[in-house]
Amino acid sequence: MLAAMGRALLIVYQSLTGGTAQMAHAAADAARAAEPSLDVRLRRAPDAGPADLLAADGVLFATPENLAAIAGLMKDFFDRSYYPALGRLEGRPYAVMVCAGSDGTNAARQVERIATGWRLRRVAEPLIVCTHAQTPEAILAPKRIADGDLARCAELGAALASGLVLGVF
Repeated sequence: MLAAMGRALLIVYQSLTGGTAQMAHAAADAARAAEPSLDVRLRRAPDAGPADLLAADGVLFATPENLAAIAGLMKDFFDRSYYPALGRLEGRPYAVMVCAGSDGTNAARQVERIATGWRLRRVAEPLIVCTHAQTPEAILAPKRIADGDLARCAELGAALASGLVLGVF
């Protein structure tokens, strides 16, 4: 059942070591707290598809950066969803969060290119959280995102939620 006014925020994420999942959950929890009437849908990339996109009024994409690119399962989500949603999402707001070991800008750029093709409207600068994981052991280890970074994710989730409910986006 949709929330009041039928407005929905979709958060699509992929996470292998837990970092991006923590970021996505922080954004979702804050969005729900900020706007209880909003339907906040948190979906793992393998479980999300074009129907989820089409049912959302705004989208937050959250991905790790793997080998200077978006995660493979996030790419799979985009591959499965791109053409079925093409021409049907114009003007909807989106933002992106990236959990990176050192940089994250290329993953953010990849999402932006896809969103541009869908004619989505970016409403926030990419939020990049750097874990500084540089060795194979550190890269593959479970992540714990710092409280300050989780607060930034929460702020983004709350801002997207409020913008949707208030009709700013």
